[in-house]
Amino acid sequence: MRLERLSVNQFKIFLTYNDLKERGYSKEELWNNLPKANELFQDMLYEACDELGIELDGKLVVQVYMLQAQGMVIVVTQNSEGISDEDFIELKVTMDESKELMFVFDDFEDVIQAAGSFKKLTELQASLYHYEGCYYVKIHDEELSDQSQEEIISMVSEFSSPSTMTSYILNEYGKCIVEQNAFETIQKYF
Repeated sequence: MRLERLSVNQFKIFLTYNDLKERGYSKEELWNNLPKANELFQDMLYEACDELGIELDGKLVVQVYMLQAQGMVIVVTQNSEGISDEDFIELKVTMDESKELMFVFDDFEDVIQAAGSFKKLTELQASLYHYEGCYYVKIHDEELSDQSQEEIISMVSEFSSPSTMTSYILNEYGKCIVEQNAFETIQKYF
């Protein structure tokens, strides 16, 4: 589990599917068993509070993004407006699932480093985008085996983070730098 403070009243939790298994949950259970999902989210919130030093009260908006192979991203926003009882916590949970393998890189140098680790995988199809100061790589995984997919995810994750961004938003508002063979193209020029 990774935690990241986004602002004074917002933080992000990233869980891999292995983290979920270790906690005794499966992806399917979270979609089909609401009490079990709420139990997980409450446990995660208490852990995050302890680790980040946050005191939660009032209304919490919990947005859960299930990522295809990487795991799940949980964004928690605290909004205590209109709630007078400090011991009361109200959870509003929304869940969404992404079918794309999308990663976000903070710096282009990280993209170059990731591309360098794929020198032997010339058949890997990937697109590179730039949007709001970050670089996004979408890996086209239609023809990858599960084993290859796991290896690729672990290699890319060394230099990036899983992203909830979709290629639809990136195509509409971002800039497509390399449409196909992104890592191979970067290797060639850098």
